[in-house]
Amino acid sequence: MRAYVDSDVCIWHLRGARQACRFFAALRREHDCDLWIGAMQRAEVVFFMRDAEERDTLHFLSQFQTPALDQDIVDRAPGIYRRWNPPHGIDVNDALLAATVMKTGGRIYTLNAKHYPMPDVLVKRAW
Repeated sequence: MRAYVDSDVCIWHLRGARQACRFFAALRREHDCDLWIGAMQRAEVVFFMRDAEERDTLHFLSQFQTPALDQDIVDRAPGIYRRWNPPHGIDVNDALLAATVMKTGGRIYTLNAKHYPMPDVLVKRAW
């Protein structure tokens, strides 16, 4: 199964949060689980890292696969955004991740489950 990890979970791990460390340890124990991160979630992590964090951040992210944002995903995301932004406050990055998961399959692990109310998207709170 593809486990798409949202940027909030990755950031907490990089900050050393115990819950995040336990979460990733549990995912690694699942034999059929592959770690993925959406392209925009990866961008959120690397755009906001500090210079001193670059080596550790890129090392951490090297364990994730990142699918490309293709035309199908980009064209599907605006409909998701328009449908779910007003009632749930999703942003463009959430819509792109939801469209990615709809295309590729998998589950989103996040601390902001309210951003992924789409019935076609499997989502689980990380902790």
